[in-house]
Amino acid sequence: MPSDQSTWLISVPESGDAEGLFHELSTKLCSSSKSVQPSNLAQLSIPSFKTGTLDSLVTLSEELPKHDAFFTATVAKTVDTLRNLLNNDPSKLSQHILVNERPVDAYLLRGWSWNEGRYGVQRSLREMVDVLNKEMTSIDNVMKAKLNNYNLAKGSLVQMQRKKTGNLSVRSLVDVVRQEHFINDSEYLQTVLVAVPRNLVKDWNAKYERLTSMVVPRSSVLIASDDEYSLFAVVVFKRVHDDFVQKCRDNKFIVREFTFSEEAISKQREELETADTTEKELWTELLQLSRTNFSESFQILVHLKVVQLFVESVLRYGLPAHYIGFFIKPEPKTTKRTLAALQSQFAYLGQRANPDKRKTAGSGGPEDAVGEYQNLLEQEYFDFVLFEIPWIVL
Repeated sequence: MPSDQSTWLISVPESGDAEGLFHELSTKLCSSSKSVQPSNLAQLSIPSFKTGTLDSLVTLSEELPKHDAFFTATVAKTVDTLRNLLNNDPSKLSQHILVNERPVDAYLLRGWSWNEGRYGVQRSLREMVDVLNKEMTSIDNVMKAKLNNYNLAKGSLVQMQRKKTGNLSVRSLVDVVRQEHFINDSEYLQTVLVAVPRNLVKDWNAKYERLTSMVVPRSSVLIASDDEYSLFAVVVFKRVHDDFVQKCRDNKFIVREFTFSEEAISKQREELETADTTEKELWTELLQLSRTNFSESFQILVHLKVVQLFVESVLRYGLPAHYIGFFIKPEPKTTKRTLAALQSQFAYLGQRANPDKRKTAGSGGPEDAVGEYQNLLEQEYFDFVLFEIPWIVL
């Protein structure tokens, strides 16, 4: 059963009156069953490709679903990249999910045509598929490389920013302390920074001078506070530093190891600014690339679908290889009604589309033939050829 979250591509043998058939189909789908809006039904011009041999068509028919899955996944990954870059904002996403600067539906339903300049039909179908696959593989590789570069830059920035967040027991102190909080160039004394839980501040003030010997009296200075900790600077003799640190731990006071250096602080700030600038530049670059590659990859996917439509049509209806195609975008939850209308419209194709099915129904056809075309026989069957392009859900 086709999805009601996709645009359908169907084809039938050309009967000589394309306009008349389109009018009949429009009446049946849009007026009678009301399963399709008039603006969501459009003609699809299927090029007259070189058919090649039956064996080559069967081989392609076996391979094309694999390419289809890869192409569809590449388009979906590009959309996911845009969605993540734009914080899943539908209004912003709609400005970038464009094909040749047009919405997807407009690209498909407002005069789609085969890109003859890029994919000349003088090529064999095999060459055509190889070209399409090569282009999509290139897009996929470029997107993977650019996305990896951006994720590395973003991860580095987040790690640096994380150091500036959190409470005073864990965050970077570069923007908290100043030079005047430290005793510099002393042979005997040094400043120790201690993060004290807010509920133990009174305990700190009462105990710090007696935690060890050789703590400078009244040297405790409050530098900063947050909801969980207060940060103090205290002066001790260097010879008791290790003992003082251990006593702090015993009393649940957290010593922050920090050596004040203007050069180190400036370097950290520069590194953060550089990381921030790099992340923004790569974000912009990836956004532009994703926008461009969505447009390119979606067009490649649609061209592959048209090749699939042609190959299956030849295998289904035979020669001459002249077919009429349609784009159909059903209304949500009208799949069965739409299919019923299409089956009714094209019921006359039943015998031509699959004559062997009726012949072998009561005679038990050759098993060898069934084995050779097993993949084709397992496909969901309609009297018309149908493929789907998943909707891009914003």
